Amino acid sequence: MVTKRNAPLTHPKKRILFVVSNPATLHGFPVGFFAEEMTRPFFDLMQAGHDVDLVSPQGGKVEFDGFSDPENEGTQYPNDLVTLGFKHHPTFGKLMDDTKPISEVDAEAYDAVCVAGGGGPLVTFKDDARLHELIAAFYEAGKVVGLICHGTCLMLWTKLSDGTLMADGKTWTGYPDSEENMMNEALGMTVNELTIESEAKKNTNTTFESAGPLQPFAIRDGNIITAQQQHSTALFSELVIEALDEAR
Repeated sequence: MVTKRNAPLTHPKKRILFVVSNPATLHGFPVGFFAEEMTRPFFDLMQAGHDVDLVSPQGGKVEFDGFSDPENEGTQYPNDLVTLGFKHHPTFGKLMDDTKPISEVDAEAYDAVCVAGGGGPLVTFKDDARLHELIAAFYEAGKVVGLICHGTCLMLWTKLSDGTLMADGKTWTGYPDSEENMMNEALGMTVNELTIESEAKKNTNTTFESAGPLQPFAIRDGNIITAQQQHSTALFSELVIEALDEAR
């Protein structure tokens, strides 16, 4: 059997805002954002011909979660070549040293917003009204909103101008309780008291779905694109690029 496939080398150029969490602590340990959940979509979007700007809610230096950094002694992902390339690129690697705060961002200048997950979002995003307002502004302007893993926690808290949650009427995914439980068992402790799936299921107006633990899974519902975890970043990138192509 012969299979043939082609695809466009580049796409109509768009501008994407990529949000990562600021450093924080969880149970006394430093947390940041999951490396591949930024670096892989960043790479894919650039390869498609788009411009990507890296920002954080508070601005300043941002950091990978240690276990997701391929050069960290305790990493679980030593072969993450995309992250290694990003870190050591003479231009991109420096972007993490001094990110622009979202207070200086003009949402009208962008076609999409993407948000990485990791240990930081559940700690720092819940009470960040400015971040919620930014995500709502993108959504209500009909722009693409892409959220990955724990970054999808913004579906729990982002309210629209009419007071309803952005998640209402939507089907989406994120880091599920099955994977939270795996992490808890591996570390011998409850890492996150609040979990995305358990909170989502309290909202009868939304539908949270997930694949099996560690399986690649992503959902597009209108202009909202969500991904289960780091294994889902390739699927996430495909859906975001597809949505941007449609928004010509």
